[in-house]
Amino acid sequence: MEVKIEVKNLVKIFSSQPQKALHLLDKGLSKEQILTETGLTVGVNDVSFTVNEGEVFVVMGLSGSGKSTILRCLNRLIEPSSGSVIIDSVDITKLKPQELRHVRQKKLAMVFQQFALLPHRTVLQNTVYGLEIQGISKEEREKRAMESLEMVGLSGWEHSYPDELSGGMKQRVGLARALTNDPDILLMDEAFSALDPLIREEMQDELLNLQQKMNKTIVFITHDLNEAIKIGDRIAFIRDGSLIQVGTPEEIIGHPADDYVAKFARGVDRRKILTLKDVMKRPHPVVQLKDGPNVALQLMKEHGISSVFVVDRARHLQGLITADLALEARQAGIENLQGIDLVSVPVHNGAVLVQDILPVIAESKFPLAVIDEGQRLIGIIIRGSVLAALANTGGEPKDVSSTLRIVG
Repeated sequence: MEVKIEVKNLVKIFSSQPQKALHLLDKGLSKEQILTETGLTVGVNDVSFTVNEGEVFVVMGLSGSGKSTILRCLNRLIEPSSGSVIIDSVDITKLKPQELRHVRQKKLAMVFQQFALLPHRTVLQNTVYGLEIQGISKEEREKRAMESLEMVGLSGWEHSYPDELSGGMKQRVGLARALTNDPDILLMDEAFSALDPLIREEMQDELLNLQQKMNKTIVFITHDLNEAIKIGDRIAFIRDGSLIQVGTPEEIIGHPADDYVAKFARGVDRRKILTLKDVMKRPHPVVQLKDGPNVALQLMKEHGISSVFVVDRARHLQGLITADLALEARQAGIENLQGIDLVSVPVHNGAVLVQDILPVIAESKFPLAVIDEGQRLIGIIIRGSVLAALANTGGEPKDVSSTLRIVG
């Protein structure tokens, strides 16, 4: 994947004269030691990471950890004390003011936690603001703004004022304002933290839906690991200004770098990160269409099962044959499975989240089939393996076990 943003050895000392603190950092002193010795605060301490094009990269940590400072260094709303921020192979820390302004207008847009709407402007007037200061014609900027408002579900509200909107609607205006500039990169600073839980979840879903259409590069700041897992392709953990770990949601939960990350991970609902590919079993045995009912019955006997999946030569799933169907076919003199009306089973892609199909798993009389992009059978889902994967060390999650209604 192509790297869109590269952050190298980023340091931020909150001082107009950071040289002494930088020297002490180079000598290996801690943030606390530097504060004691110099009275200066280390906001970001030697942080390096990359963000791929089209990726949702989440930076998370507790309040005061330095995550928002990192975000603001990416567009130089906060000036780094040392290090580099490279966007599309250009180090923006070396740009002159006019060059930086061009990058901000063309490549970057920011969505704030507290909406940052101008109260005396209508929704439309807020949305066009970025294009207005660029000198784009009124007709063009309003056309683009209306398209963005429609995209975020605010058509019909363009003449309303911010004080007439709910919190969720205000944040949609902020998102529409950012999208109207058509930036390559969206910087989102705890954009949903000020919203009620239900509205917050709706906005997370809205962002994911928009990302499918737009494929922007997004750097998203949050202190909520469940939110990070839901929307992030990768997650970076920050503590006391330092980078602790970068990884996919599965890597973060399965292999936390230290106790700090592990404490966050313990409270995570594994249903929100496990996919069918994570919990599926290898599809064995299977029979092919060319095989007959006797082959199917023999495999069932050998493996102690009462049904088996049927595939063609390319392993495309055709259905499932039960012992009863196979016996009827044998008695009817049928020699291969092409002449049998096979049982249809639920079929899902391996990327589907387990939580999204728990009701299907619970209601299905047969195992579920997992297929790849080429419609080939790659795995099967049985209720017992799902429960085992979701179970915590402290025991089975009661809500899951009751949903699946596993017996024996």
